[in-house]
Amino acid sequence: MAPLLLTAHDCVGHIHLVIGSNSIANARCLKSIEVGATPIVIASPEAEAHYALKERIEAGQVKWVRRDFEDIDLTTLGRDEIDNVVDAAFVTLGGKELLSIRTHISTVCRRLRIPVNVLDAPNLSTFSLPSTHSDGPLQIGITTSGKGCKLATRIRREVAALLPPNFGSAVERLGTIRRRIWEEDHRVQHLEDEDDDVAAQKPTFNQLISESDQTAAKTRRIRWLSQICEYWPLRNLASITDADIDGILQSYSISSQSSPTTHIDPPPLDISTLSLRARPTARIILAGSGPGSPALLTLATHRAILTATVILADKLVPAPILDLIPRRTPLHIARKFPGNAEAAQQELLTLGLSALQEGETVLRLKQGDPYIYGRGSEEYTWFEERGYKPVVLPGITSALSAPLFAKVPCTSRGVSDTVVICTGTGRKGKAPEPPEYGEGKTVVFLMALHRVGELVDSLVDPPEDRKGCAWPKETPCAVVERASCSDQRVIRSTLEFVVKAVENEGSRPPGLLVLGKACEVLKGRGGARWVVEEGCDGFEGLDDALGLHSGGGEMREMAVERENISAI
Repeated sequence: MAPLLLTAHDCVGHIHLVIGSNSIANARCLKSIEVGATPIVIASPEAEAHYALKERIEAGQVKWVRRDFEDIDLTTLGRDEIDNVVDAAFVTLGGKELLSIRTHISTVCRRLRIPVNVLDAPNLSTFSLPSTHSDGPLQIGITTSGKGCKLATRIRREVAALLPPNFGSAVERLGTIRRRIWEEDHRVQHLEDEDDDVAAQKPTFNQLISESDQTAAKTRRIRWLSQICEYWPLRNLASITDADIDGILQSYSISSQSSPTTHIDPPPLDISTLSLRARPTARIILAGSGPGSPALLTLATHRAILTATVILADKLVPAPILDLIPRRTPLHIARKFPGNAEAAQQELLTLGLSALQEGETVLRLKQGDPYIYGRGSEEYTWFEERGYKPVVLPGITSALSAPLFAKVPCTSRGVSDTVVICTGTGRKGKAPEPPEYGEGKTVVFLMALHRVGELVDSLVDPPEDRKGCAWPKETPCAVVERASCSDQRVIRSTLEFVVKAVENEGSRPPGLLVLGKACEVLKGRGGARWVVEEGCDGFEGLDDALGLHSGGGEMREMAVERENISAI
């Protein structure tokens, strides 16, 4: 197979015919709009249009011809200046049952010399759309010649990841330099030509100037620009500023007034200066990743994930968050397990310090908020003592957001006016002293489910000197696991049965325990010993607006009455 001829077309004002109304049709319309073309969709009135395509049709960005395709559409719906012939056709109809229609449209387009692209049919297409990376004037297109669009997208991402951030701005600046140099060359040449009619000649009039000298003088700057574009590291080119451009052009304007035989020094742009600008500065960032869903990341933390050069993550940071990390970025996940927590913590600190000493930007990525049982203050002090002052980015703490996703209001008038956040695991694994009972109190226990039996015993049957602090066995509680994620699970119970519920249903970390009457303000158990709720509906109706594609799953409740759990 001969390679394809890759070209870049100016499609402003063109008419693109899109046959079909599915998600691919929506993607083709979006691409046409991006390049300045006008898409026209042809689809049967009975066809179901993609939801995003409907929005564009209603907004007037896309015209919908509600009928089946006819051959005459190719020569009547186009621009007047080209006799109403459309500029390109996209066939998005799929399925073997429509193969004859797809083949027919391709044949007609070829006969009329109209570029045509047929979905998943390279043999019927006269062109394909590459996977494109766009950054201002910079565009990079990757194609596999119809052999795999997903692979092309993957390659495009990998190539784009190698570029310095915002490299399109550097391309724009270099283009400005090139245009201004070209204008200066032609302006000087024009002035020299006009000098032929001047009566008073310059002192250099009789000086011998060869044609090669004139050519060298006029092209010296443009050759210099070509050389730096060819040989300088991209990170150096990316660090060129508007001030650099002004200095170059000012220097060039002055030197351009010299005699063609006068030696012109290179513009005042030193690569060593740019190298110093481009050199990364060592930095440590402590950031919270929220309860689990990527939608709950702060913008600052999301940017830190994309720009860090080394990432050290807690073991419980969910996979959807880790999936945001660029593939080029080294990732180290804490190897914490019972009995190894301190050693794993020290390992991460050592890795972070080594990376900082090499000038890296280190992101210490934590679950929830770094200062809520995340050792944030300890790590801040540790790095600061070694000469690296951390930047701390807050995260949405699971202590407050997990109850929210479980429909548990931590405070509610007349029910709960106090919120207490506790840990179920103290230093070196020691169990801390639990809070005393309060009727209007909501208590959230983090890192406690692995010892929930011991915790419940300490609450309902405290030592003799704390008998007045005992919690009633009928106190409502809720176990919330993987809050805000598509596989979120909530177990609603009481202190009397929560241990059996956790033993029977198993563990799905990370999770926490919420305790207090607030657990039944919005949703109860219906008389069951415990109720299990699967899935997260906290983003219901907002999935498209927030860009969530994790599924979420429907909430399904299973009210399970266990009369005799011991046999199980």
